[in-house]
Amino acid sequence: MLGQIVLVGIGGCLGSVFRYLLSGIVQRSFPISEFPFGTLVVNVVGCLLIGLLHGLAETKQIIGPELRLFLMIGLLGGFTTFSTFGYETLALMRDAEVFRAMGNVVLQVLVGLTAVWLGDILGRVG
Repeated sequence: MLGQIVLVGIGGCLGSVFRYLLSGIVQRSFPISEFPFGTLVVNVVGCLLIGLLHGLAETKQIIGPELRLFLMIGLLGGFTTFSTFGYETLALMRDAEVFRAMGNVVLQVLVGLTAVWLGDILGRVG
């Protein structure tokens, strides 16, 4: 168990550094824009990578449990949790759980934005 935690922790650390670097590079490439292109690119790249890794793990069995922990939960979890959100939503749709998938999308976005708004308000008062 400790070994698994270390794998996830090291991956998460590296993923966070990669997110910071990539987001900064992209955002500096669009200095005039107010749109968060850096975050968009990180989220799309993370989604592409988690899909690719899952496809390789499921069809070619070339990614073992430890590497999967390091890459999918650690590295990509630190890089962006949006990739996990995308993967879990796709898994629900693949299992013909369309309503649950759409519910996941609506809840994640609306509840997440509401939580950010509420946290901002709480941070301003206290």
